[in-house]
Amino acid sequence: MRGKERPLTVHQLNELLLICSLVLLFAVAAVRLSSRSGLPSLLIYLGIGVAIGQDGIFNVKFDNAELTQVIGYAALVVILAEGGLGTKWREIKPALPSAVVMSTFGVAVSVGVTAAAAHCLVGLDWRQSLIIGAVVSSTDAAAVFSVLRKVPLPSRLTGVLEAESGFNDAPVVILVVAFSTAGPVDAWYVLVGEITLELAIGAAIGLTVGWLGAYCMRRVALPASGLYPIAVMAIAVAAYAAGAMAHGSGFLAVYLAAMVLGNAKLPHWPATRGFADGLGWIAQIGMFVLLGLLVTPHELLDDFWPAMIVGLVLTMVARPLSVMLSMLPFRQPWREQVLVSWAGLRGAVPIVLATIPMVAGVEGSDQIFNIVFVLVVVYTLVQGPTLPWLATRLRLGDTEPGAADLGIESAPLERLRGHLLSVAIPAKSRMHGVEVAELRLPHGAAVTLVVRDGTSFVPLPTTVLRRGDELLVVATDPVRDAAERRLRAVGQGGKLADWLGTGGGKSG
Repeated sequence: MRGKERPLTVHQLNELLLICSLVLLFAVAAVRLSSRSGLPSLLIYLGIGVAIGQDGIFNVKFDNAELTQVIGYAALVVILAEGGLGTKWREIKPALPSAVVMSTFGVAVSVGVTAAAAHCLVGLDWRQSLIIGAVVSSTDAAAVFSVLRKVPLPSRLTGVLEAESGFNDAPVVILVVAFSTAGPVDAWYVLVGEITLELAIGAAIGLTVGWLGAYCMRRVALPASGLYPIAVMAIAVAAYAAGAMAHGSGFLAVYLAAMVLGNAKLPHWPATRGFADGLGWIAQIGMFVLLGLLVTPHELLDDFWPAMIVGLVLTMVARPLSVMLSMLPFRQPWREQVLVSWAGLRGAVPIVLATIPMVAGVEGSDQIFNIVFVLVVVYTLVQGPTLPWLATRLRLGDTEPGAADLGIESAPLERLRGHLLSVAIPAKSRMHGVEVAELRLPHGAAVTLVVRDGTSFVPLPTTVLRRGDELLVVATDPVRDAAERRLRAVGQGGKLADWLGTGGGKSG
């Protein structure tokens, strides 16, 4: 406690708890509006922060950029961990090379073009221009994860965008810190060397911590199932801390560690996934509301048009050019390049990064923050809702999701050394019309229950499956993966999956 500041009284604490709970409830209710409109929820949460902050309803004065940066970093760690846990290796593996190029070379192109526009068109000095270019060149993991999982895109595109958003935070943070440090900026080759070294250290630590964590989690017997989700998140956060303390990229470390854990078939995985999802939502809500509190609305008007100019160049020139040059070695069709360019969503990450020059005391840092804030709000408002429309116009919508949308969750049956798979048959799955016997699951796996129209029954071999059915499938450990592959294969290719080249392994 400093000076004559008084500690928080019980009454003030009760008021604070009431306000926080009301904000959380309103934010949760706002997700409904977000899901219906396609509008990223981050804009609603930012709006809540602005509404209760300066010039708002409660006129809460908050200008602690350092605290915002610390809380923002902590929230980003949780968001990246949740995103990594939900990233499927089979989807991201083909997209890995292109995502890595976009997260490094593509970021460099975007920074250069955007910085040049900020300097030549807006009149900022080169240091400020480079900071803005670096800050807004990072796509936001929270925005991408929340929007893309609602848009029926082909898995190869979803993999590219999710991997890019998970990877590009690391080099961008390094650039923003370097540009915000007092004194002359290091030569480009020095920055490239630092970025390469930090990424290598972060990747090595993330993969190592993730593998060791998965190895231990599969073999330890904890006394309560609720401890598994806590342990998994603790491992992911430990990867970030270890990477940062080793002077590597902690953000890359936490994302890779979580991705390894998420693909390791851990015990009590549905509970872990639900716990991480809930923490991710809390992190998003808290971070966005706090960023909304930090901004002063009446100061944004002076920086509105500079933000529009920088955002226009970023969206229409820098991002498309970085995608086009990054995709040259992979010969990606032009329609996919257009969609990837438009889907480079910005969100809380650029706004959090804009607090770095404020904490470092860079001249004009308040203007940088305002420009970034306005840019993120306006262009996310434009890009997020129009992404499904653009995917349809480019004929890139995944019209037959099949196995990709087949919802399968697994809960361990420890005494039987098996798993209970919960399978939801989506509307366009080719499992519709298939008899239970025609699933041809491997020996050791069987459909034990079907839930249809709110009622459940034990199926016969001749029971015909329908859209909207939920199946409970019991599978022993040795055939668990084969049973899941077979279910996904039938969901994609129907009863003739083997002849269509989508077989799920040996079947009984």
